[in-house]
Amino acid sequence: MNTTLKLLVVSMALGFSAASMAADPIKIGVAGPFTGGSAPMGMSMRDGVKLAVAEINAKGGVLGRQLQLVERDDEAKNERGVQIAQEMINKEKVVATVGFINTGVALAAQRFYQEAKIPVMDNVATGSIVTKQFPDQPENYIFRNAASDTIQSAMIVQEAVDRRKFKKVAILADSTNYGQLGREDLEKALDKKGLKAVAVEKYNLKDVDMTAQLLKAKQAGAEVVLTYGIGPELAQIANGMEKLGWKVPLIGSWTLSMANFIDNAGKNGDGTRMPQTFIEDGTTPKRKAFIDAYVKTYHPPNGRMPSPVSAAQGYDSIYLLVAAMKQAGTTDGPKVRAALENLNDKIDGVVTTYSKPFSKDNHEAINADLTVFGEVRDGRVVLAK
Repeated sequence: MNTTLKLLVVSMALGFSAASMAADPIKIGVAGPFTGGSAPMGMSMRDGVKLAVAEINAKGGVLGRQLQLVERDDEAKNERGVQIAQEMINKEKVVATVGFINTGVALAAQRFYQEAKIPVMDNVATGSIVTKQFPDQPENYIFRNAASDTIQSAMIVQEAVDRRKFKKVAILADSTNYGQLGREDLEKALDKKGLKAVAVEKYNLKDVDMTAQLLKAKQAGAEVVLTYGIGPELAQIANGMEKLGWKVPLIGSWTLSMANFIDNAGKNGDGTRMPQTFIEDGTTPKRKAFIDAYVKTYHPPNGRMPSPVSAAQGYDSIYLLVAAMKQAGTTDGPKVRAALENLNDKIDGVVTTYSKPFSKDNHEAINADLTVFGEVRDGRVVLAK
């Protein structure tokens, strides 16, 4: 083989190699609980993410490449979340990860992404500390498009104290990081009103009898019960109140919208109120198209998303990341982070139209103005009047 032919073969080989590399998919991690009590949130989030990725890939992908999701079930367990983070970073080589439903899992796992300079988009975990976990580091790779517990706790207390004029408040929160951090936020919000809860009770995941906690709240003269927990146990609270013949309002964090609260509580859940960033109602063309696509694709029971907030925020999280990749012209972590902190284009999501949602000092895309009250009525969450 002469020199010219050898050079031609080498050039073709390099060309094929470069083309192959250019066509490699962009890997994005999706981490959440797809089994267990938190599964309605995790599965809805994942399915919202998948809808967004399918739309983007159908239009040619990002930077000439398709998006590829790497899904992992963290089972709502902190230690499992840590294992998954290390696998996503070291084995799967993801360029970003979306998800984290449970605050405890987020706090345990996202430090590995921070160290690796890989952006994380927390699209469900709401613990107030989630985006502020690394205050001593010059660059923060943790972003969020969910209503933090700082926002929610203030709204819950305002609803109970300012709007409904209750002065005797009870708090029931589960024993997880989520429940206890949320309970602290509620107590801080009450303190700003010059109030202290007449009863503060804790319960564990999988508890099926809340009689003891509810009796203490009732005997303390509580006029309203504020909650921080997830669906199955929240249903036990509502059902326990019915068994005791104790009818006081139930107001809590956004998780009262979970299907496994609504279905397990039945009529006992009617009237329950909670902050929401998204209610399953096609009030805009974008929202209607999203809801229709979700129902058509996943055929959810009762024609209702298991966790509409999780699905919507999951969907939007992908569009926020993709906008940053396009603006940065790369999937390089530091450059994507910098782009997220200064997005030039508006992003049309289903929660909202995002305009400069983040800055270097603020990694929270959702503010109080974007959060409304939902109410359980006849097996669905509707906008509270």
